[in-house]
Amino acid sequence: MNELRDRLRAAFSNLAPRERALVLAACAALGVALVYFVGVLPVKAASGRVGQRLEAAETQLQVVKRLRREFDEVNGRLTSVEQRILSGRRGNLRTTLESLAGQSAVKVESMEPQASPSHDRYKETKVLVGLEEVTLAQAVNYLHRIEDASQVLSVKSLRIRTRPDAPELLDVTFTVSSFEPL
Repeated sequence: MNELRDRLRAAFSNLAPRERALVLAACAALGVALVYFVGVLPVKAASGRVGQRLEAAETQLQVVKRLRREFDEVNGRLTSVEQRILSGRRGNLRTTLESLAGQSAVKVESMEPQASPSHDRYKETKVLVGLEEVTLAQAVNYLHRIEDASQVLSVKSLRIRTRPDAPELLDVTFTVSSFEPL
């Protein structure tokens, strides 16, 4: 190593002053380029990656915050429904629906019990209700009374058809569920 350095010094000292200046300028340019490519560029690239990761993390944080708000809202609604189930009046679903139909001036054509899935915390009772030749106002009034009943009732499905013989009248079919704690 020392021998190589000595030979380079000797070759450098044999150069003319202009050549020495050119060699020093070339070495300085090479040094600056080396510092830039080895030191500055990797730091800039890492900084850019950190910026991108920061933006991605901020986006993910916003998504998590939105999901948390949605979860809290759904959880609040679930708690409210559970409280209604626990404190709500209990009774025979068919009897309740017939009573509400009488209050709504609606004649129920059919009520058929439906199979309901088993739950670990609540007992669900389902009934398929059929109304024929009712006005829109009667159907809405009856459905509104079902939704506002003191017993926890939920309309699960609803099908409305106009009658071909009387377009102002409807045939309405829907499923109503009631829930009771086990």
